[in-house]
Amino acid sequence: MIKHFLYVVITAVLLSSCGREPSNDSQFNVMTDFNFDWEFCLVDSTGQNDDWKNIRLPHDWSVEASFDSINGEGATGYLPGGVGIYRKKFPLQLKSDEKAYILFDGVYNNSEVSLNGKEVGEHPYGYSPFYYDISPYLNSEKDTNLIEVKVDRTRYADSRWYTGSGIYRDVKLLVKNKLHIPIWGVFVTTPKIEEKQAEVSVSVQIQNDFPEDKKAELRMEIYTRDGQKVNSHTQPIEVRGNNQSLQLQSVSLENPILWDVDKPYLYKVVSSILYEGKLIDQQETAFGVRSIRFDPDQGFFLNGKNRKIKGVCLHHDGGLVGAAVPEGVWRRRLQKLKEAGCNAIRISHNPGSQAFLDLCDEMGFLVQDEFFDEWDNPKDKRKNMNEQSVDYITRGYTEHFQEWAEKDLKNTVLAHRNHPSIIQWSIGNEIEWTYPRNAEATGFFNNMEWQGNYFFSEPPYSVEQIKEKLNTLPKEKYDIGVTAKKLAKWTRELDTTRYVTANCILPSASHLSGYADALDVVGYSYRRVIYDYGHKNYPDKVIMGTENLPQWHEWKAVMERPFISGLFLWTGIDYMGESNGGWPKKGTQSGLLDQAGFEKTSYHMMKTLWNDEPHLHLTTQSLDKSIYKLNEAGEPVEKKENGWEKALWFWHESNEYWNYETNEPTVVEVYSNCDEVELFLNDASLGRKKLADFDDRIYKWSVPFVAGELRAEGFINGKKVGAEASLKTAQVPYAVQLSVDKNQLSADAYDVAHIVAQIVDEKGNPVRHGNAEISFSITGDVRLLGVDNGSARNVQDYQSTKIVTDKGRCLLIVQSNFNVGDVRIAAESEGLKTGELMLKLKAVD
Repeated sequence: MIKHFLYVVITAVLLSSCGREPSNDSQFNVMTDFNFDWEFCLVDSTGQNDDWKNIRLPHDWSVEASFDSINGEGATGYLPGGVGIYRKKFPLQLKSDEKAYILFDGVYNNSEVSLNGKEVGEHPYGYSPFYYDISPYLNSEKDTNLIEVKVDRTRYADSRWYTGSGIYRDVKLLVKNKLHIPIWGVFVTTPKIEEKQAEVSVSVQIQNDFPEDKKAELRMEIYTRDGQKVNSHTQPIEVRGNNQSLQLQSVSLENPILWDVDKPYLYKVVSSILYEGKLIDQQETAFGVRSIRFDPDQGFFLNGKNRKIKGVCLHHDGGLVGAAVPEGVWRRRLQKLKEAGCNAIRISHNPGSQAFLDLCDEMGFLVQDEFFDEWDNPKDKRKNMNEQSVDYITRGYTEHFQEWAEKDLKNTVLAHRNHPSIIQWSIGNEIEWTYPRNAEATGFFNNMEWQGNYFFSEPPYSVEQIKEKLNTLPKEKYDIGVTAKKLAKWTRELDTTRYVTANCILPSASHLSGYADALDVVGYSYRRVIYDYGHKNYPDKVIMGTENLPQWHEWKAVMERPFISGLFLWTGIDYMGESNGGWPKKGTQSGLLDQAGFEKTSYHMMKTLWNDEPHLHLTTQSLDKSIYKLNEAGEPVEKKENGWEKALWFWHESNEYWNYETNEPTVVEVYSNCDEVELFLNDASLGRKKLADFDDRIYKWSVPFVAGELRAEGFINGKKVGAEASLKTAQVPYAVQLSVDKNQLSADAYDVAHIVAQIVDEKGNPVRHGNAEISFSITGDVRLLGVDNGSARNVQDYQSTKIVTDKGRCLLIVQSNFNVGDVRIAAESEGLKTGELMLKLKAVD
């Protein structure tokens, strides 16, 4: 991966701050990894500090605590907040022509930064990036500087999902010449793309903090992924003293390789300032050459090719690591989604991190980057609607929206707009709940005559009735249409190359309230039933699903309508929070993957829908616990006829094992995109069936249990395919078996390994119908990040070496330090053979 395009250093090596601090010897800018050598403490209720401990960033203190049903809130995953203080000492000696900045990619939340006892600034929002000029606060040459960051997370239920607490994203320290390119000062676009040639346009801000005018040269160079320079342009510039100048450059790129979800090719622009023949500033920017277009009748086009958006929504926690998610954790999760056919991510409901967006650029995901979950009026954090009660712990971003929204939105756009993965800016999520007149105008609510189902019924009021309601209902302090237009305007001031959208929970009113007028694409939240209604009544508007149930009926609605570009399923991965009163359920189970990144049944359903490559997956369930009954022919059918057409977030329960009582009636399901599937029990055929005969796209057999092996084989056009699936009856537990996603780690204090422990029988068959406590031991220089079994009901401590399994398995994550060597990991469980494996820590290239 082109992980982070770092600034080039001519006479000094780019420094990581793990005991090695910024030097003053460079000819031009230094960007330093500022994540290491921090100290942290929690402040208790009396204002006294706990003991200081050494930590590295990113850091989330909440995930280090125990789950607490008494002092926690289900809305944010039953983990605590509090007040935390970070501090770091560092030497920095600036020359008279230099300036220094500190850049935070995200701090949750209400942060206050001070340097050498002087207040530098505050930042309430937990998701937008921000930076400060720290030059005026630095000590003299011989002194050591002390930076402190206070984070106030005492409002520990200020969100509808788990947020984490602390400096949970990367921090950079930048030293620049006073004549320089500001942070986020480069914007690369490709306004014209043809098969043989593309135009690359680069706008560069030049900041002159000298009192006198400066003349210099601005050089732009384009490089391929392999480092080959393919074009360059140099032009003279003049910037007035204490002023800023916008410079525009444009060059052609011959035979461009396009960025695409299947081949996400990245180029690099290097922007340099030369003053009196010397290089004094330089910035590298990754970009992709790609075109996007949404059409109200034909849907979405990427590079001129009509595509369906096969998207998922993702919150920002990474399970056991909380909000401080190492790149390797996201890479494993995203790779699994990619293998399922997913090609798009909606970052809900907040801006993503630079590291996450870099991965999306590299791996080929289309991205909807979302700004806010709240606007003028607050949401009820416990009940997902307009606020029901007012208490201190639930005060959220609405408290700051009027003052901070423009800055937070624009910081996000400036920081993220070079990512080719981003195709949409979302200005808000399900905002309509918080403007009561909009909800009332739809006729769904406060309408005694309506008896329908919100998810599957068309609006009870006509377009004319909704208009009349919006015209006559009492006006409120804030108007949703006015605010939407303001947010869209701020977005387009900085970027017109992407589409502005929002996730509308009440689109029948939003089309008429002025809200949809601000949008290029109107996103429908759980309203696939009115796709035709929207297209008929508002034919010039692009509409698509932006929050959808992870079910076949949702994708079916998209495939039947060319004018629907695609959807975003809620969700790609289970997440912590949104579990009001659900203890011990700490999270939400609507994901295709669970919180440990293990695949769920819904994952395999979507994989059969989103891929052409043959796929088969087997599950079983006892008949009495299943959603099926037997018809007169003895075949399994839904107890609730056509229930699949209105299935909601959570998949029906099934098992990935073949262990029942002898002759116990069971239902065997096969999920496949093959035309036909044949099922075998102990090599005896139970019949071949056709996918066309199952409207719910789930093959089903009624099978009395007999121990042995179930095996499913797939056929396409009458020919057997290579893919098959099988389940074997597991015998008594015998051992703990370990597997790992990589057996070598870079000793860079970032790289991670995922170790899965699975209980198996003597023949190595997984035992998924029973559980046991597993204890891990680690020998070698790695950092334990934690353990998890993936269950949303697991409230065991993450920061532990012991865990009771779920489905006979669990996950351990370790992270490298700076030392090379070997690491032994062992997993013990009473009465079982110990599993072990070795990892190697290698020097960084």
